[in-house]
Amino acid sequence: MGICDNRTVIITGAARGLGRAYALAFAAEGANVVVNDIGAALDGAGRDTSAADAVVSEIVAAGGHAVANYDDVTDWEAAGRIVDAALDAFGDLHVVVNNAGIVRDRMFVSATVEEWDATMHVHLRGHFCLSRHAVNHWRAKQKGGADPDARIINTTSGAGLQGSIAQAAYSTAKGGIAALTLVQAAELGRYGITANALAPSARTRMTEQAFADKMATPGRGFDVMDPANVAPAVVWLGSPESAGVTGCVFELEGGKIMIEDGWREGPFIDAGVRWAPAEVGSAVTRLLEQRQPPRRVWGS
Repeated sequence: MGICDNRTVIITGAARGLGRAYALAFAAEGANVVVNDIGAALDGAGRDTSAADAVVSEIVAAGGHAVANYDDVTDWEAAGRIVDAALDAFGDLHVVVNNAGIVRDRMFVSATVEEWDATMHVHLRGHFCLSRHAVNHWRAKQKGGADPDARIINTTSGAGLQGSIAQAAYSTAKGGIAALTLVQAAELGRYGITANALAPSARTRMTEQAFADKMATPGRGFDVMDPANVAPAVVWLGSPESAGVTGCVFELEGGKIMIEDGWREGPFIDAGVRWAPAEVGSAVTRLLEQRQPPRRVWGS
């Protein structure tokens, strides 16, 4: 018996890295898994179905239940087919894990509009399209008298929470996903849907390229950056046990689970009247002295 017995989960970008670790962990806890992956390169180019097939084969060989799907999460109609694949194979849908993404690292002064648009398309539109189709299904279930007990699990990043040098587009997209999660949680609870986000730190194609030294496999001891370390918290968030948790952003690394405190109102000065421009500087100086120091932008 597992904590996700008979639940059906769609995981995007599930053929490698974190997505693969999630798929294997969900299956080990009794979930039916839709392994969605178009098999693209790190920059989003190319197509290869064999990687998703390999994950399905691994799950089935271990006694689990999984099907592969190769539809593009950024295509509205294709995203609907991903939901249909879950329903056709397993009869229901309980969890969507939006994990698929690309990266186009570039200093802002060298960034192109094509790179910007491609990054927004995969991360923001991709999160929207699949989640929107899933919500349609869950709302219909509720209107029919059922309790969806559904989960949306989004993927943000430390880059989205604090910025990252040479990743303006990626940071912006990931920051948008964190905000999207808050709105989903506030709006969708009435339908039996929770929404949470992850900012995982683990060894993936993206992180090995950007942080090679940190992501190197250790010769001995606990492998902090193993993607499998992140998976248990993700599986728990997809389980019935997490029903009371929504609108949260979790940073996960190795054995660490951290919940983000989010943007909060900080120190303020209220003059009670309109400020004169020359007076604003001294007020801002006092506020900067009182605020909590922000985390540094990655790479700065």
